[in-house]
Amino acid sequence: MLLRQLEYLSALAREGHFGRAAEACHVSQPALSAAIRKLEAELDVQIVQRGQRFEGFTPEGKQVLLWAHRILAEEDAMRHELASMRGGLSGVLRIGAIPTALTVASLLTTPLSEQHPQVRISVESLSSREIVHRLAEFDLDVGITYVDGEPLGTVRVVPLYRERYMLLTPADGPFAHHDSVGWDELADTPLCMLSSVMQNRRIIDRNFAEAGVTVTPSVEADTVSAIYAHVGTKRWSSVIAHAWLHVFGVPEGLRVVPLKRPRQTHQVGLVLADRDPEPMLARALLDTTHQVDLQAELDALLQRYLT
Repeated sequence: MLLRQLEYLSALAREGHFGRAAEACHVSQPALSAAIRKLEAELDVQIVQRGQRFEGFTPEGKQVLLWAHRILAEEDAMRHELASMRGGLSGVLRIGAIPTALTVASLLTTPLSEQHPQVRISVESLSSREIVHRLAEFDLDVGITYVDGEPLGTVRVVPLYRERYMLLTPADGPFAHHDSVGWDELADTPLCMLSSVMQNRRIIDRNFAEAGVTVTPSVEADTVSAIYAHVGTKRWSSVIAHAWLHVFGVPEGLRVVPLKRPRQTHQVGLVLADRDPEPMLARALLDTTHQVDLQAELDALLQRYLT
C-alpha cells in the first residue's frame, strides 16, 4: 500500500468524481482508477461503487477511507515535526470557523504568523456541523465554533469567549437611545438575520422563544457582511454578536444597544480532533490562544462602542 493510493482515495471522496479527483492529484484518470483498483486488490475488498460514474463507497470502502484520512493526517504531522526540528515550524494550518466567529480569527492567526512566519494558514467559513464532520475526517486541523451547544463528537475543547448579543439599529430608530432592549420588544421590528441553517440563528430564535415571541426576519443572509450591508441602508435592524464589532464596528448612522441577557449564553472556542500526539500546527495555535485574552479584548471593544 502506497501513500499515493490513499491520497487518490481521499481526493475521490472530496471531489466525488474520478476526473476531478485525477485533476486535483495531477494524474490521468486511468492512472487514478488503476491505483484504486490495485488498492482494492491488495486489501481484498471493494472500496468504490462503480457504474457509469462514481457512485460512492461501499461500507468497507468507507472504513478504508477513514483510515486513509487518519494515515495521511499522521504523515502530515510527521512532516511538520521534522520541519520544526530542521529550523522552524512550517506547513499549512487548516482552520474552519463558523461565520459569526470568522471576525475574531485574525486575533489568533496574526500572533501565530508573527511567531511562525513559515506557517501558511487556510481559513474556511463553515457551519458548525461541517466543522465537526471535517475534524472527524481529518480534513481540518482546528475548528472555531460553539462549544457548549450542539454535539461536537470526540474533540478537545478550548473556550475562547462567551458571546453577547446587541441590537444594531439606525441611529434615528425607536431603540437607538435605550440603555437595553428586551427580546420581546423586537417582535414587530423589521430585521435582517442570518439564515436558519446557522447555529447562531438557532440560538437567537431560542432566545426569542424564551421571551415569548416568534420573529420572522424580513431579510435572511448567510454572511455577516451581507447583514451589515442591509442594516447600513437604515431600513432594517439586526441582532449581532459582539465579536462582529472587531471587524465591522458600528457604521455611521447606526447604533448598538445591548439586548437583555438571555437565560443561557453560549461560548465560542477552539475544537480539535482528539489525537495523540497533538499535531504541531494545532499545538502552536493553542499556545497562541493562551497568550491572547479574547474575552477581555472583545468586552473592551464593546464597552468603547457603548460609551
